Order: sequence, then structure tokens, then C-alpha cells
Amino acid sequence: MEARLKSGIWVKALIRRCDLAATAVAVLARGDEDAGAILLKFNSRKEGCFVLVQARGLDGELLWMRATGPAPVAEAEADIYIERQRRRDPDLWVVEIESGSAETVITGRIA
Repeated sequence: MEARLKSGIWVKALIRRCDLAATAVAVLARGDEDAGAILLKFNSRKEGCFVLVQARGLDGELLWMRATGPAPVAEAEADIYIERQRRRDPDLWVVEIESGSAETVITGRIA
């Protein structure tokens, strides 16, 4: 079994990648520093939002699943999804990134 990076450290690295890409980023909810799940809200303002949830594939690889579907949704719809997930898991991290493209700041496959 491979060692996994702590959630708090991963989020800090994401913020750094966003800074280097000159992309606005904000932590909307701080989760468990060690093992909190991570949700990413991408907000392109014009086209809408999409939410990615961190998951592991069958072989243990890090991947991202489109929690709000394949097409962008209205910001209110994304926020409702996030709030529902926060009620289920108070240890959840939520990070908002002002970009319409996830590939510029995250690594891993998007499913």
C-alpha cells in the first residue's frame, strides 16, 4: 500500500499551483488535516461551475469524478451539492478555483 499525502498538505500544494498559474483560489471549508475528503468547485463565471470529488480507482490511483455531471451547472446548483456533502461529512475540504479548466491546476485522471 502506498503512503498518501495528508489532505491539508495536498490543499496547500494546490493553492501554490493556483498561485503559480495566476488563478484565484479560496478554501471555502477546512476539513480534517490528515484524511479529509476533498471537493473542488471550478467556477468559470461565464460558463458555470462544476464540482470534482477526489476518489481512488481500483488500482489505488488518484482520480477525480465529476460530481455535478459532465456539463457545467449554475453556481447555485453546485453550492447546493456542496452543502449536501458537507452535512454528510463535516471533515470535508471544499476549495473553489476560478477557472473553467481543471487540467491547469490538478493532476490525475478526470472521470
